[in-house]
Amino acid sequence: MLTRLLPAVIVGALLSTTAYAQSSDVSGEITLSAYSGVFQDKYTEAVIKPFQAKYPNVKVNYYASDASSKMLGSLRSQASDPQTDVILFDVSTSLIGDKEDLLAPLTVQDVPNLADLVPQAIVKQGYGPAVTFDNLVLTYNKDVIKEAPTSLQVLWDKAYAGKLAVTSMPSILGTGLMVMTSAMLGEDYTKSVKQSAAKLAELAPSVQTFDPKPDSYTLVLNGTDVLGTGWNARAQFYADRSNGKLGVMLPKEGTILQINTINLVKGSKNPAAAKAFINYALSPEAQAAFTEAMYYAPVNSKAKVSSKAAARTVAGQLDKTLPLDWGWAATKSDEWNQIWKRQIISAGK
Repeated sequence: MLTRLLPAVIVGALLSTTAYAQSSDVSGEITLSAYSGVFQDKYTEAVIKPFQAKYPNVKVNYYASDASSKMLGSLRSQASDPQTDVILFDVSTSLIGDKEDLLAPLTVQDVPNLADLVPQAIVKQGYGPAVTFDNLVLTYNKDVIKEAPTSLQVLWDKAYAGKLAVTSMPSILGTGLMVMTSAMLGEDYTKSVKQSAAKLAELAPSVQTFDPKPDSYTLVLNGTDVLGTGWNARAQFYADRSNGKLGVMLPKEGTILQINTINLVKGSKNPAAAKAFINYALSPEAQAAFTEAMYYAPVNSKAKVSSKAAARTVAGQLDKTLPLDWGWAATKSDEWNQIWKRQIISAGK
């Protein structure tokens, strides 16, 4: 990066010049492709509206999708004539986008807030960084489970047999559970998942559904199930809506980070406005606002988050995250998906 090569004074001047250009001269429209549902609602209020207030000459059009794979498909179909400028999707998908040359490089001169991101936010040097940190948790119905569990082992408690909502692969929730089960067993998942696959196969007869519909949070809340796997941010949202009926637990064995990245689309028709938006999305104020709104942990080291919100994210517990290279995990996806189908899910039938 240029920040490593130039004296600090020169870098500071370059960054301030870039920031001035962004605040003074940027105009036009951009299209942001990102998640639908509650994510869209919260992100619009916490990030997009404040950005447009700061950059009144820029209009942000939100193109909503319910899956990263669908957003990648749209990028591929539009490669010769991109209709999207900025895309926000999960890290494994963004690495595919980088590899297929669908996403454009970013530098600290384009996006000054890159300089303040925590190390875990840099996914691929020079490309779109993490914009949110989420983590895998267990959810439980407090009306049934009175004492808060602390361990992943609770999934194997026979008292809850037939009342589990466990999301399997190809969802990355399944990938994460495989890694966390390996950690619980002391297995090195990078060498073998034989032990974790066998342990999850033991769990299968107790699982009511491996494909929770509408979602595991709702099934646990309405009593169809009493334990489920899910993502912290959405679990915390549902916990609030349930007036505390839904419990959220980060297992003592550790968790895995689910990373969403923010990326500049190659061939963007308004790259200046797109870079301005990416820079704002990574700013301390935007990061803090979205953490307060939806409990994604911030990626900017300067974000000031209330102690209440911080306690409900993995922000202060990054030491409890298990090392997982999502780029490497992508190379194991087909193999692990077959393990889930043939060895784990089939064991419950």
